Amino acid sequence: MDNIIYNSYSKISYLNVSRETCNELESLISMIQEKNREINIMSKQIYEKNIIRERHIIDCAQIIDIVDLNCNTTCDLGTGGGMPGLIVAIVMKSMKNKMRINLYEKSYHKCNFLREVSKKLTLNTEIIQKDIFTIKNIETGTIMSRAFKPMPVVLNLVNENFRKYKNIIFFMGKNGRKILNDTLKEWDLDYEEKKSLTSDKSFILNIKKIKKKIS
Repeated sequence: MDNIIYNSYSKISYLNVSRETCNELESLISMIQEKNREINIMSKQIYEKNIIRERHIIDCAQIIDIVDLNCNTTCDLGTGGGMPGLIVAIVMKSMKNKMRINLYEKSYHKCNFLREVSKKLTLNTEIIQKDIFTIKNIETGTIMSRAFKPMPVVLNLVNENFRKYKNIIFFMGKNGRKILNDTLKEWDLDYEEKKSLTSDKSFILNIKKIKKKIS
C-alpha cells in the first residue's frame, strides 16, 4: 500500500482506516474502473484512481460517524454503483459490525456489479433489485441518499414508504444550500450539518425527523 494512498484515507481521522480496509477500497476502485468499460457506473470523465478515491470513496466514507451503528440494517436508496452503500459495508466489515447494508437499485446490470463486489469482498449486503417507490412499510436504521432523486422526492418517499428509521443522510453539493432552503418551505426538518471533507462547497445533512408542512 502506497503511503500517499494510505494518507489520503487517513484524512478521515475518526475512522482509523486499516491498511487492509484501504486495500479493499482500492480493489473497489479497480472493479469500478473495469466495469465502467461495459456499463455506466460513473461518468467516463472521472476515471483516474485518485479522482475516484477523493470524489467518491472518501466522500462516502466520511458519513460513518453519523450512520446509526446499533441497528440491524442501513439502506442506500438508488445506490447505482454502490455509493455510499458498498463503502459503508467495507467499513462495517473492518469494524466487525454485523449490520447489513440494503442496496436498492432497479438496474439489472448494476445489481450484478453490486453482487460481484459483495461476493469478492465478502460484504454483508443485500442487493434489492426493485423500484424503491413500490416497496411499502420499510423498517431500517439509517437511510442514505447520494445523487439519487431531488431532496423533496426522497423526503416524500421516506414519509410514505418507511414505517421506521433512525436518520436520513443527504450528500449536499454546490447547490445544496438553495436546495435545503427551498425544501424547508415545505418541510419541517430536525437536522444537523456536517462540513464535507472533499469539497468546500459541499456538506452532509443528517436529518433526525421530518414533517410535511400543511399547505
